[in-house]
Amino acid sequence: MAASEPPPPLTAANENTPLLKSNNPPPDPDTPLNGTSSELITTPTYNLWLSEILLLSKSSIPVILAYMLQNSLQTISVLIVGRLSPESLAAAAFSYMFAMSTAWLIALGGTTALDTLASSSFTGSSDKRDLGILLQRGLGVLSGFYVIVAGIWWFSEHIFRALGQEEYICVQSARFLRLLIPGGLGYIWFESMKKYLQAQEIYRPGTYVLLITSPLNALLNWLFSHRFGMGLYGAPVATGISYWSSFILLVAYAYWIRGHECWGGLEPRRALLSHGVGPFARLALLGVVHVGTEWWAFEIVALAAGRLGTIALAAQSVIMTADQIINTIPFGLGVAASSRLGNLLGARRPREAERAAHCAAILSVVAGSLILAVLMSTKDVFGRIFNDDERVVRLVSEVMPFVALFQIADGLNGSCGGALRGMGRQWVGAVVNLVSYYCGALPAGIFLAFHGWGLAGLWIGQCVALYLVGVLEWVIVGMSNWDGEVKRALVRLEDGGMGPRLLDEGGRGEEGDDESM
Repeated sequence: MAASEPPPPLTAANENTPLLKSNNPPPDPDTPLNGTSSELITTPTYNLWLSEILLLSKSSIPVILAYMLQNSLQTISVLIVGRLSPESLAAAAFSYMFAMSTAWLIALGGTTALDTLASSSFTGSSDKRDLGILLQRGLGVLSGFYVIVAGIWWFSEHIFRALGQEEYICVQSARFLRLLIPGGLGYIWFESMKKYLQAQEIYRPGTYVLLITSPLNALLNWLFSHRFGMGLYGAPVATGISYWSSFILLVAYAYWIRGHECWGGLEPRRALLSHGVGPFARLALLGVVHVGTEWWAFEIVALAAGRLGTIALAAQSVIMTADQIINTIPFGLGVAASSRLGNLLGARRPREAERAAHCAAILSVVAGSLILAVLMSTKDVFGRIFNDDERVVRLVSEVMPFVALFQIADGLNGSCGGALRGMGRQWVGAVVNLVSYYCGALPAGIFLAFHGWGLAGLWIGQCVALYLVGVLEWVIVGMSNWDGEVKRALVRLEDGGMGPRLLDEGGRGEEGDDESM
């Protein structure tokens, strides 16, 4: 391109504006892939970093709110059913815990494949309707994963009995899960639909929908469990209806309001019978392992706490309930960061992707520090929110400093894990989690717990694990070759049949670059 020609349209965008749409041309081939543009030269660096942090904050807030409301659906269900009897309370809580460790992992871990591929496809594909193909592929592949989980739920009575659970838990929770099987699929489809919209930088509809279905869920749980006499088994039916209602409302939003531009109609053959299914399934499975290795570690801690006595188990329940709510903040930030990085990599803007990854980490440290301050200032009274037993309140106060301390590391884990997913490197996060939790922190924490440290020993182990994970993932992100990540993002699109743009603005082919990938 001649030096006298104006800069290409791509460089006109700034970081206060939405990401590039899929019909934008790629960067000028004479401009190196280093993010250099007239804007970057004239704009102070600190303004670029501040703008990125503000953009990520704005994107992550509706995502965080949506996950909080999403968690509230089953929390409200447990509270309403819990009024029937202590046994119903225990069975419902146990059932949802098992659901979270299995099917919800497919929803929140498996859909990270859409974080990776859909966001890159939106800015990097030659046809924006490829995003609709990816949604259909996600629904098909993740539904296939769910068939396996549904089979486990159907025969869960034998599994629970083998694990030594109380007989009423074995019988009631197994039936509870069987009734929840239809609703679990609705949860997965709803999460997939959210990722389809988030890839287009549409973050708020999930929150809007849950503001409707959350109170609906409470009403349905009360009606089915108390009014219609279904008791404990009214909860999974009511909650399942709420999940499917959430999915249908989100589809309606996309169809009538915003998001339909990337939908080209049903194409099951292209979505499910092409060579792109394999790479998608691999990313989804690695996403399940990445998220699951952390969640399963916390479940192991919960099981270990049960062997420390009733008071320790009660204190652990208080802490875990609070942590599940708090964890939506780093997890939501990670989802926003993943989508942002995928968009930038698909748009071939490596330097901006690098900056976005580090800004997400900085933002997570700030948020974690604020949460730490709140928890430390309320540690002596925090337990009273859930229980009036002085022994429980005192034990919560003793353990809370360790819980508060790992909030910074948990934030890093969420943001850097999201960055890795945006880069299609779920396997890296999974390996880091496996080594940090299962080869070091968990054995050490359990050893400390049963050698004089009690519940605090378990949480010291978790604190060490999260700092190892957070720091290692940030180092890995910081050492990434971002030009190489752009190339890998385009290769992933080609492998999935989502062909990236092959022509630059002047009509010159880029097959040579693709060959080198």
